[in-house]
Order: sequence, then structure tokens, then C-alpha cells
Amino acid sequence: MHAFANHVPAVVLRLDRNPFHHGTLGAVRSLGRKGVEVHAVVEAGGGPMGRSRYLRAVHPGPVGGLDPETPGALTECLNGVSEQIGRPAVLIAMDDLSAIAVSRVAPMLRERFRIPHQPDNLPARVADKAELSRLCARWDVPHPETVVPASGAEAAEAAWRLGLPVVAKWSRPWLLPSGADGLRSTTLVHTTAEARRLYERSAEAGSRLLLQRFLPAGPDTDWFFHGAFTRGGHPLLAGSGRKELSWPVRTGLTAVGRWLPDPAVEEAALRLAERLGYQGILDLDFRRDERGVFRLVDFNPRPGAQFRLFTDTAGLDVVQAMYLDLTGQRVPQPSGGAGRVFVAENYALLAAARGRSLPRRRPAADPAPPKPVPAAERGQAAERAQVEAAWFASDDLRPFLAMLAAFLGRGAAKGARVLRGVPAQGRRTARAVVRAPRQRGREEPGATSAGAVSRPVPPEASAEPDELVTR
Repeated sequence: MHAFANHVPAVVLRLDRNPFHHGTLGAVRSLGRKGVEVHAVVEAGGGPMGRSRYLRAVHPGPVGGLDPETPGALTECLNGVSEQIGRPAVLIAMDDLSAIAVSRVAPMLRERFRIPHQPDNLPARVADKAELSRLCARWDVPHPETVVPASGAEAAEAAWRLGLPVVAKWSRPWLLPSGADGLRSTTLVHTTAEARRLYERSAEAGSRLLLQRFLPAGPDTDWFFHGAFTRGGHPLLAGSGRKELSWPVRTGLTAVGRWLPDPAVEEAALRLAERLGYQGILDLDFRRDERGVFRLVDFNPRPGAQFRLFTDTAGLDVVQAMYLDLTGQRVPQPSGGAGRVFVAENYALLAAARGRSLPRRRPAADPAPPKPVPAAERGQAAERAQVEAAWFASDDLRPFLAMLAAFLGRGAAKGARVLRGVPAQGRRTARAVVRAPRQRGREEPGATSAGAVSRPVPPEASAEPDELVTR
């Protein structure tokens, strides 16, 4: 087994105020089990993660929050943490806002922290949905058809042309004002009127609106890629996996995932990382369309919450690989691990309870069937399959117990509503998620050759849009 020099402390940073972010706990345990002194800069107390035996201390984030465009408060906060630690530390950003903010102040932190070299504001560029669309087109990485409208009328026309429902995204979701009614990072738009209304809130949202062709979810459609890269986009550890369950169902984060190597996903991800010269950890989301093409739908410049799925037989994961690289140690060649299963217990329970109420028919467009896995590979994966729980760990029980108490207490009323059934708006979104979108310009009666529609907008145009959570 590779010797792991643990003399350099580590600081995990999460500016997203989510006490149930199990990825942060995964990073704390991953490094703490190797004897690394781990600190966390998170919300007050750290939530259930703050109970981990592998965490040396919890430090509060920037006073008064953080403006991502002027992250000077973060520099002051991290300098204070560094003074308390007393020596340089590896800094690991656990959410998009943290990664973007750290990259902007990195020159002022390099004497105190070891940080991946990411030039030209790279995390903000790849997290920007409009910029990602351009990069994919430039480097021939499959991506959903995307339109950036320049007016409300263009937004309505684009929604109709792409085929309702469509996915609406704000280009820079980290700029969304907190608590703004109806402004979510990603929304499933059912009518042209909704698309127009969203565009008219662009100034309030702080960035441009994008409309994307909706790719229906179903069995074998949602995949992800995790990787740790050294300079020049060279992979230290990488792998692809498939969502078996997600929360919200078929549209959200991974509740149950499996490490399944797929050449198409891995080739696209590795090519993109190499072209960018990416250094650091990344998490990519792919959706398989009705023709069997994997399309990149999201680029997260930080560890995914389920990164511990990609742990090889020696225990190496992307966080450990990055720590070794940043501390000048040799990163061992990864060995095995495919077939492992990751379970986020709280979300898996909700997904299983809600999933029974969803329709399970195949999309109308009759997508290509899932690619068969050779029997030999299935047997090897079954032999190696191990389950990694997000919260439960026999050597670190307190975070699991704290999560359970907080989750049940906080979600009792909400859980009762979930188990009673999906409201009318939710049913409409659920139906859309598992059916192919209708291409209005080609199939709808009343459409002219130029795409203009002679019939009025349907009555449901006045309804509020539903959220489609992608992470």
C-alpha cells in the first residue's frame, strides 16, 4: 500500500448552507482516516458533519455571507483560519460558489494554502451554462441544443421550437438572489408564457437565461463522471457511473449510484479536461438522449457529493489523489473499484417512497435500448461490488445519528406531504420527465413551415413553472 504522508493539514470549504451535504462529510472522513488534520469552513456548527470524529475543528464562513463577484471577505476568513492552524494547508472547495470564489482570490492565498492551479477564472467559465455550451460546440462534446434568447419574444419562440417542455437555466446560478420567489437555478418550463416571464426577470436573476431541449429521463439515462487531474489535464483518478435512484426522482442528485465504466462518457470527459488544461477535481453530469448519445448537461468544478463511489481497492479516491498531488507525493496507479454502489440513505428513502407513484412507461420516441454489458464484466463487477453509505460508518457513527435526528425532525411535515402524493403541478412535471418532448415546429397541428403557430397558447400557460433540480 502506498505510504501516505499526512503532515499537511486540510481545509474543506463549503459556502452553500446545506447541513445535509454528505460530500463534505465524505471528504472529512477520507482524509481523516489517513491521519490528516482536517478543518471545515462551513455554516455554524457544521450540521451533522460537525460531529465526525475525523474533524479537528469547524470554522465559521465569511461574516455576512459572500458576494461571489467581490470575494474579499473570503480571503479575510481563510487567512484567519490559516493563522489558527499555524501552517500551510491543502484547500478543497466542496461547492461551485466556493470553487469560483477561491479561484478569484487564489493569488492572495498561495502562501497559506495549497490550491490547484486554475488560470483565467476557469471554475467560473465552466460553471457558466452559456460558456459551457460554447466550449462543447467548439470541442465537439455532445450537449443539449441550447438557445440564449435576446428578448421575451425570442424566449417564447425558442421554447416552442425546441419542443415543450424545455429546460430553463440561469447562466450563472451562483448570482441568484437568495429567497427570490420563482427564481431557481433550473426550471422545467411547460409553456411559452412561462419562458417569456422568466426572461423578463433576467436583471433580477443577475445573468442570462438559457433554454435547452429537454432530454427525458428513464432507465439508464443519467450518468456522471468524477475525476482528479494534475497539471495539463492529466487524470490521476477518474471514473464514470450511473444514477440508479435520484432525488427529486429522475431529476435530482444521486440517491443511489453505481460505478460503471462507459467509454463514451469517459472519452468525452477526458477530452474536455485535457483541452481545458484542467487541474483539480471535477464532477460532470451526462444524460443519454433518445438516440443513445451521452450529452453533457452540467460541469461542476469541485468534488461531487457522491465522489466516494469512485474509491479503488486500495481506498484511493479523488480527494485523496488531489491531496497527494498538492503535497508533492506520488499518486499511485488506481486499481479496480468498478461495480461499487453508493447510497445516500436519506435521499434514497425519499426517492424509493416517491418513485412508486411515477409512471414507468418508455418515452414515445422509442430510444435505443441500454447497451448490453458483457457477461464477464458483469461477473467481475458483481464480485467487486461494495456499498458505500453517505452517512453510516461503523467507525464514525455520530454524523449518521445526528443526520437522522435532524432529517426526521425537519422533514416530518414535509415527508407526510410527500407520502400523501404528488400535487397537480408535480404530476405534470413527473409526466414530462418520462416522456419525449414534442417538437412543436414539426409535429403540432397548426404549425406553419416557418414554425409560427396559428392556435393560441394552451390554458396551462398561466401556471407557475416547476423546478427541475439537476444537482
